[in-house]
Amino acid sequence: MKILQSPAVRIGLSISIATGLYGVSFGALSVTSGLDFWQTMALSLLLFSGGSQFAFIGVVAGGGSGVAAMGAATLLGMRNGIYGMQINALLQPRGWRRFAAAQLTIDESTATSTGQADPDEQKRGFWTAGIGVFVLWNLFTALGALAGGALGDPKQWGLDGAAVAAFLGLLWPRLKGREPVAIAVVCALATVLAVPFVPAGVPILVAAVVAAGIGWFSHGRSDEGLEPDVDPYAEEHAHHHDAAGDHHGHRGDYPGHSAGGGA
Repeated sequence: MKILQSPAVRIGLSISIATGLYGVSFGALSVTSGLDFWQTMALSLLLFSGGSQFAFIGVVAGGGSGVAAMGAATLLGMRNGIYGMQINALLQPRGWRRFAAAQLTIDESTATSTGQADPDEQKRGFWTAGIGVFVLWNLFTALGALAGGALGDPKQWGLDGAAVAAFLGLLWPRLKGREPVAIAVVCALATVLAVPFVPAGVPILVAAVVAAGIGWFSHGRSDEGLEPDVDPYAEEHAHHHDAAGDHHGHRGDYPGHSAGGGA
């Protein structure tokens, strides 16, 4: 199929499969944390933000209050609001697509879209990753929730760390510059140190305060931050550049011929 030749679609599908699979860990952890099947599915269908969902059930499993659980989930979900502003300006969805885009704006769909250079590819990447992750995430959440009792303790299977590893795998390559990396490390350290002394759900709030404090008093470079690190057209651009160079070598005697021009 021609659509499968699109770099954005291929990237979106691969990300959808990889992300959807660890929905099993959320489903299993959710039911073993005390939520039933339908509560688990409601979180995946309506909240649909992996980090926020894991934060919510993590606080619940740790004995934290509902307010603390909602606070932790909301804090992690705020990034999607920032993504939404970027996606709205980039894709400019209209009508019902604006509501669909708002629901599908997550780490994976945003990264897939912003990693493209062509406007059409940006749209294909966003919708492919967004819809793909939504469908597979909810499917595997249901499987994990149904199999949660049979699996026993999810920690024995390493499911408690799967989402954390996936989130870090997505985040870390996009940290461009020394200051963002340093902030991430300091916040992680603050979270670890706060865990033994504060109620469940509060350590992440502590990390947020630390990050906000560093950001407020920081004077780092304005061009450092979270940036797309994938250029799916890099190989294509290199091929065109080489071809143009060869073409220039054969026709360099023509006045006004440019190596970057068309054939």
